[in-house]
Amino acid sequence: MAADRTGTKLIAVNRKARHEYFVLETFEAGIELVGTEVKSLRMGGVNLKDSWCTVDDGELFVKGMHISPYEKGNIFNRDPFRVRKLLMHKREIMRLLGRVKQDGLTLIPLSLYFKSSRVKMELGLCKGKQLHDKREDMAKRDAKREIDRAMKQRQR
Repeated sequence: MAADRTGTKLIAVNRKARHEYFVLETFEAGIELVGTEVKSLRMGGVNLKDSWCTVDDGELFVKGMHISPYEKGNIFNRDPFRVRKLLMHKREIMRLLGRVKQDGLTLIPLSLYFKSSRVKMELGLCKGKQLHDKREDMAKRDAKREIDRAMKQRQR
């Protein structure tokens, strides 16, 4: 989790999202947090596994995201599963809402990272995978792994 040249440091990745959904498009959004939540994020205390995003009254929210309480936060700690507001331009939110309503797509958090000193979330506009799609992806991954192994054996 080291910082790269652009000043971004990865905090967490939602691996389950890429397994369960086809990611059609990605977006970057800011997230509204309190101080102890940011400190907990710096320690890596976050879980995006079962989280999703909704649009309510023209505002974007992330639900089901767990940020562990900060150990030294005492009374300032908030509920780990509280609904958090995402920050995007109104026009982008309305465009996303249209796609979600019309095409039956879902907004899923893909990753959480620091960009300079700000916390950003990568959102994916996703379509659910069927069981046969998941099996097909696993078969492709296995085939690629076998090819890589064979190539490595030949180089020796």
